[in-house]
Amino acid sequence: MCTPSSRQWPSGWAGVPVSRPLPGGRVGRFRFLAGCATIAADLGAEAALAYLLFVNGSGFESSSSPYEVVAGVIVEDRDLWNFGQAVEDAKVRHFGASLPAAWCTARRLLKRKVFRLARQLPPFPFEERRALTRACLERGDAAGKREMTALAQSKLAYVGEVLDVCSRFRCRLLASIVSNRLPRPAPGYLRKDYAFLLERFFYFLEDQKPQQTGLVACSGRGSCLGALLADQMDRYFKGTVRGRQRTSLVVPDPIVVSGELAAGIEVAGLVAYVAAWGFRTRELTEPARNELFDFKEQIRALRYRAVREVGDSSNFVIWGFTVVNDLRTREEREHG
Repeated sequence: MCTPSSRQWPSGWAGVPVSRPLPGGRVGRFRFLAGCATIAADLGAEAALAYLLFVNGSGFESSSSPYEVVAGVIVEDRDLWNFGQAVEDAKVRHFGASLPAAWCTARRLLKRKVFRLARQLPPFPFEERRALTRACLERGDAAGKREMTALAQSKLAYVGEVLDVCSRFRCRLLASIVSNRLPRPAPGYLRKDYAFLLERFFYFLEDQKPQQTGLVACSGRGSCLGALLADQMDRYFKGTVRGRQRTSLVVPDPIVVSGELAAGIEVAGLVAYVAAWGFRTRELTEPARNELFDFKEQIRALRYRAVREVGDSSNFVIWGFTVVNDLRTREEREHG
């Protein structure tokens, strides 16, 4: 049972204001890890930071997406740099060069056209495919059929490897899935999809022995999703009793990351996209894209799973992927 937290978080959390992005690159890495060490010293060794939840979404700005998904990738702090480097290495291996994050969005990598192009010729051997992919990127609109096919095949191979990287680094995945047909809550209310995501992150931290502290990371507050995440974390951790209790383990404000440290944000976007278009349960009845099956199986295997005592059940299973059938709070439903 949780008790209300008496923890006083350090001002600016290790001297890194949440409004300023954490820089990427080797210098950024050392600054970030130094910040973690400062927080650990302020809080006591038993409460040292241990996990980051990288948050991204899919379907928020697309009328064609069947579901709106906010997803999270949990990475242990000791793995953060190597995880980011593994994602970067996968880019170089498959594309022949490092590519900017804006180019590696889930929609660019996994839209239907990519699968269609990848199938128009038999799979290329790896070295030939990479050379053709590099040529396609260099030639742009002048690229031919072989180059375009190779690029599409490389995109799919890259996504598969990135999800394998998640498995290799023992990442766990969270997602809140909402039908795009549901009415959205009015501004000023806590949304259930964000509440459930943050709740499951708390459960994950609570399950660690000893219990560890966590940070929530986003790509920037200037984006629609980043602003919404910051607003919802504020409402959850400061405006609800349970949220205030759960600040015993979760820093109640998101941090902004960039560069190699933002690899988790890119991966969370892939998870959200695959969940929106490929992951299905009895409650998720919209048609799935069968071409995403292999990726869906990869994320399914990495879902966080909690067991809690709920009601008469002492072994109630709570999955990290949850379907939200109504975003509104009880207060909003009663006044709606």
